Amino acid sequence: MAGQLKEVRNRIKSVQSTQQITKAMKMVSAAKLRRAQDAIVQMRPYAQKLQEMLSNIVSNIEGGASLKLAEERVIEKVLLIVITSDRGLAGAYNANVIKAAKQSIADKYEAQFKKGNVTIWNIGKKGYEALSKAGYKTDATHKDIFLHLTFENVQTAAQAAMKAFENNEFDAVEIVYSQFKNAATQSFVVEQFLPIPKVENKAEKNIKADFIFQPAKEILIAELMPKILNTQLFKAVLDAHASEHGARMTAMDKASENANELLKTLKISYNRARQAAITTELTEIVSGAAALQG
Repeated sequence: MAGQLKEVRNRIKSVQSTQQITKAMKMVSAAKLRRAQDAIVQMRPYAQKLQEMLSNIVSNIEGGASLKLAEERVIEKVLLIVITSDRGLAGAYNANVIKAAKQSIADKYEAQFKKGNVTIWNIGKKGYEALSKAGYKTDATHKDIFLHLTFENVQTAAQAAMKAFENNEFDAVEIVYSQFKNAATQSFVVEQFLPIPKVENKAEKNIKADFIFQPAKEILIAELMPKILNTQLFKAVLDAHASEHGARMTAMDKASENANELLKTLKISYNRARQAAITTELTEIVSGAAALQG
């Protein structure tokens, strides 16, 4: 009985220790989430407006060499930029991003995948580890971006993707990431990066864009396209960064709640075992006293 009590006490101490860690991690993630959320909330309207403007220009302008990044080709080689986190303990966050990437390949690029023509550039270590282990063709060049998350580092990855597309190394480039909604909600999306998507809404497509180009149209577009694409990838990375901290904060909150429930159960078990031990001792004492009197 004493051994059982000691075992329950040890389990209670272990759960309490774990709960302290999960509470601390929740507080750290909450602080990081505020900064990450501010960054994406400020960036998103700007990035979306730029993307709308670029899609509108591409949809309404006549072709030319300057539209190389908007050139639609027969898709033989595909690049997926998959954005996950560097660390775990974020619930199903990383698993869901990886699942979205695998599903996209299975749904749209199965033939290319069988030929070995699907390449994955990972941003974040967790995606790289999981997809490499699963046998996908991965590239770790940009996986450490979150160690120093700056626009310049993300721009390097975006420019590498643009250069590869222009050199016909890939015919399509997509970004797989988590769009941040709030701390408890993320939306896992696959977004076309290259070729630059055109306006899909028919009503909008029939409206001719009324742009006045200064300097010349070709010069302006050649300069504008890479800058907007850099911003688009940076927006996706910021979305993923905020989603990670939101997911981790929620996961640690749930873990702390579960620890509370487990502690209640363990304390009830401990009290029952203690009462049983006391009852046994009293019974032994009473029996011994009765034997002496007899």
